[in-house]
Amino acid sequence: MKSPKISRNLRVRARQQKRETPSTMKRNFKSATPTIQAIDLFCGAGGLTCGLKKAKVKVRLGVDVDPACKYPYEYNNSATCLLKDVREIKSAELAAHFSPDASVRLIAGCAPCQTFSTYNQKASESDSRWWLLREFLRVVQELTPELVTMENVPGLAEHSVFGEFLGFLREAGYNVSDQVVRCMDYGIPQQRERLVVIASRLGPISLLPPSHFRKRTKTVREAIAGLPALEAGETNAVDPIHQTSSLSPVNLKRIRASSPGGTWRDWEPNLVAECHKKKTGQTYPGVYGRMSWDEPAPTITTQFFGFGNGRFGHPEQDRAISLREGAILQSFPPAYRFTPPDIPVRKKTIGRLVGNAVPVRLGEVIGLSFQRHLAELATAAQR
Repeated sequence: MKSPKISRNLRVRARQQKRETPSTMKRNFKSATPTIQAIDLFCGAGGLTCGLKKAKVKVRLGVDVDPACKYPYEYNNSATCLLKDVREIKSAELAAHFSPDASVRLIAGCAPCQTFSTYNQKASESDSRWWLLREFLRVVQELTPELVTMENVPGLAEHSVFGEFLGFLREAGYNVSDQVVRCMDYGIPQQRERLVVIASRLGPISLLPPSHFRKRTKTVREAIAGLPALEAGETNAVDPIHQTSSLSPVNLKRIRASSPGGTWRDWEPNLVAECHKKKTGQTYPGVYGRMSWDEPAPTITTQFFGFGNGRFGHPEQDRAISLREGAILQSFPPAYRFTPPDIPVRKKTIGRLVGNAVPVRLGEVIGLSFQRHLAELATAAQR
């Protein structure tokens, strides 16, 4: 892919960075494969960090502005979460979290994607979140890490800010790989698609292909069929995250009239919502639907716990999927904690944390891709 045009100031800064050889690039790879230390910007509940740690990447710090992220991030990942707006962070503050012997530094992150998502029909450049990718770029400019990764919705690629981001990386001497990934190809039980960028100043790099893992598509059945059954509005006595939303009498009738993979068009006319009887509502057959046992789940959004918000009905039980089921479909470990034991579970909060997360398995694939990259460099150095 040809490098997109970037502003003159960015081009000058990129060329300066290209001339600056990082100390780690001077180090001899003959002794061992270097250790990766990472900082996760826009870390959320820790999906990306959890995946990177599974790949033996040492994540030193997570950064997010949402206070609800701190407990799940720190409890599950044994890493520090800094509650601060990325726009207010100085590079020296982040650099202090890398240990002096850091072999290779990684800046990772997923800037809030709502403004680039196809679900957001009112997105515009007036939304301050639109430019958070530029803040990510600023951190990269100031720290010049050896490795960079960014994950977001595919729609980001259509906007100039993404071209600016890739253009700077290439001008600064990074080898860049960017592609849209189908999560289910990597064994994630979800039809989610994500735009993944990985970059290295050390040499050519690419994301490991699905064939490397020999993973087959994982289904909803394989992911959540073993969880205890629940009624609508019920909470499991052992796991408070395994809880479901209540259903109104009409929605209870609707889900009972629904079959896995079917739509509201299959219902009796008296159950169809008024909005779907209008011409403008005819194009949304996926809402008020049940998942299919033997297929991956649809994309898990921040509203997955509501039956009417998408195809989020349980394949068999008369309810929407639980908070825990949504987290597992995002490939979080089954025992991942999202709230302290003494704090009430708030569905909207957990839904936001889960729906906005980078799937853990995707984070692991990214981390393993970096590890393979360094191993190949070490092997080449030994020849």
